[in-house]
Amino acid sequence: MQNRSDAKGQGCAKRVEIIRQGRIELPHPPPEGGALSTELLAREMNYTTTRIQSKGEAPMSNQWIRDITLAPSGKEKIDWVWHNMPVLKQIAADLEKDKPFAGRSILLCLHLEAKSACLGLAIQAGGAQVTMVASNPLSTQDDVCAAMAEAGLTVFARHGVNPEEYADSHRMALNAAVPDVYVDDGGDITALLHREYSPSLPKVIGGCEETTTGIQRLNAMAKDGALHIPVYAVNNARMKFLFDNRYGTGQSVWEAIMSATNLSVAGKTVVVAGYGWCGKGVALRAKGLGAQVIVTEIDPVNALEAWMDGFQVMTMEQAAPLGDYFITVTGVSDVINGKHMARMKDGALLANAGHFDVEISKPDLAASRSGPVRVKPGVDQYVGKDGKRLYLMGEGRLVNLACGFGHPAEVMDSSFAVQALTLLHLIRHQGALTNAVLPVPEEIDVRIAEIKLASAGLSIDCLTTEQEKYKESWII
Repeated sequence: MQNRSDAKGQGCAKRVEIIRQGRIELPHPPPEGGALSTELLAREMNYTTTRIQSKGEAPMSNQWIRDITLAPSGKEKIDWVWHNMPVLKQIAADLEKDKPFAGRSILLCLHLEAKSACLGLAIQAGGAQVTMVASNPLSTQDDVCAAMAEAGLTVFARHGVNPEEYADSHRMALNAAVPDVYVDDGGDITALLHREYSPSLPKVIGGCEETTTGIQRLNAMAKDGALHIPVYAVNNARMKFLFDNRYGTGQSVWEAIMSATNLSVAGKTVVVAGYGWCGKGVALRAKGLGAQVIVTEIDPVNALEAWMDGFQVMTMEQAAPLGDYFITVTGVSDVINGKHMARMKDGALLANAGHFDVEISKPDLAASRSGPVRVKPGVDQYVGKDGKRLYLMGEGRLVNLACGFGHPAEVMDSSFAVQALTLLHLIRHQGALTNAVLPVPEEIDVRIAEIKLASAGLSIDCLTTEQEKYKESWII
């Protein structure tokens, strides 16, 4: 192979030049007119600062946040991650130039922290009226919500709300404006739209789903004939799951556990329930930290993969008396139940990295032990009649966000770039999509990967014309 130079490679080289110049080309691109101006790109490089400090546009009054005076702290967090999200930054610059979301209402239901704020601000740059709601009450950061509200986004979220308030915040958002397109994380908005807002569904062009659990719910809806809008499975895009699910989850889960407990991992036994992409990341990082790793699985192929990756494989009942740390990453309820808890050693720590707080049975934990007693922020102690202590982290919710800061900015840069460009794809293909769970177009994955490589100063090869012909021919 040779480096982007011959006839077939000219198209490849053209794409690279477009990326280096700062233009985003996707289906139905704007006419080519050269790179973004240096002035525009420079302005977007300091994008969040401009947005949040601007007083020319008063924040909307229909907000539901904890305290607007927390905005300066939230702004600092947003500025920090924004400088480490080059792909989303470039997309934001292009969106501001072309305003493809002008006149659109876009709802983002995500973990509300600095990285998701950057996505909201990028979509706002494209001309949209953006509404932000939480996908988890314990991951919401009140100072970031205040900063988003001050920047002109509409926010309905507060940290630590009860289940009723959490559900009501979603209704507040949909009552304020049924979205043209939306991003969901776990399927709550999709389900609510279909259950309680079905007369408004014809207005909704479609949605994007961020996580494995949400896609499980979507597939169940589609199977039942209950899904009446197109929804893109963003979680299944290569630029999402290969990086976010594996590297993002692996790093952020252990950062959260270690910072919340201040305990060693080296020499301990870690039990990872589930060996999908998230479980792979958690197990890989545990191994790197010096732990002995056991994997439990229900899928025989995944179990064999874990075994050949060098991990022990057994049932949860077999693993229960061995583990020092138990981490669930399955999307299934009651993965750890009372039967398993009864066999665990004194001091075992239980953490969940799945979307909902059902993977570790909290009812079984409460029924068999006294507690909870909050012994450290994010760590609750339960004591059995035999005196053995079990520790539940983050109330059984996503430990990396309930006890930590979530995935690294560089990882979420790619994931949220997929969301931004898939929202754009939805709008550009309004009326032409099937009401189904849809795969993200391959060109979106490729475009984001190319931008990411360019931002890191990396180059790759392109096939020559002869190599393309060889690849496409059945005659050798």
